[in-house]
Amino acid sequence: MEAGIVFTIARKEIRDSLRNRWFLLYTAAFAVLALSLSWMSLAGGGSYGFAGFGRTAAGLVNLVLLVVPLMGLTVGAGTIAADSERGTLAYLLSQPVNRGEVLLGKYLGLAATLAAALALGFGISGVVMAAAGGAGDARGYAALVALAFVLALSMLSVGMLVSVIVRKASVATGVALFLWLALAFLSDLGLMGSTVAFRLHVSDLFALALINPLQVFKMAVLGSIHATLDVLGPAGTYAAQTYGDKLGLVFAASLALWVSVPLAVSGIIFVRRGEG
Repeated sequence: MEAGIVFTIARKEIRDSLRNRWFLLYTAAFAVLALSLSWMSLAGGGSYGFAGFGRTAAGLVNLVLLVVPLMGLTVGAGTIAADSERGTLAYLLSQPVNRGEVLLGKYLGLAATLAAALALGFGISGVVMAAAGGAGDARGYAALVALAFVLALSMLSVGMLVSVIVRKASVATGVALFLWLALAFLSDLGLMGSTVAFRLHVSDLFALALINPLQVFKMAVLGSIHATLDVLGPAGTYAAQTYGDKLGLVFAASLALWVSVPLAVSGIIFVRRGEG
């Protein structure tokens, strides 16, 4: 695998994303909503400092949980399947490149565009908080931004897996939207419903939460901002008491698996399809 070929494909993917109206719409919507949430949180409370930061961070967490998985899933789901339908994938593979280089290049290009989109939204929000004197905990805000990017990478990996399996772009997008709704629903309401219906033990509840990347992101952000997970109730208290200082590593490992495993499976399927 040649790095030069991978980066060339990545640059092409970045250029294609900048011409994609849906991606530009997602980026603009995220930036506008981040700006609105920051301004309303700081202006509405009448107080700044850490309290203002806490309100803004809470609003941004909910915004990330809603928009970022949608961006990652749909952008990833549309890449391989759409190129296959248009015939550009066949043309690209006829060049002196291998399938692994194509998949990795596309992933890196899309990851870069997602990073730019998130940087724009979070950058505007950070400027607003700094200008209003509500900068608060800069370390907590940096953790929020970093975790949002990792969440975006995990959803991009899942979206690319869908795109490799489903060869029709419209079907791949539909599957991505279904997964987005399923993950969003299971994040809070699903856990609450499962607890009531199956009388889950607190350890089982926390284990279910670790399976969902959206819930892992939420717990990790709350832990970095508040330095405690008591706000999540018994499951948060159980996690803090059981894992202690290693809890951050548990969250990091869960998100890392969501980034690496779907991408690795995508690569295996995509390469074997060419060999077959």
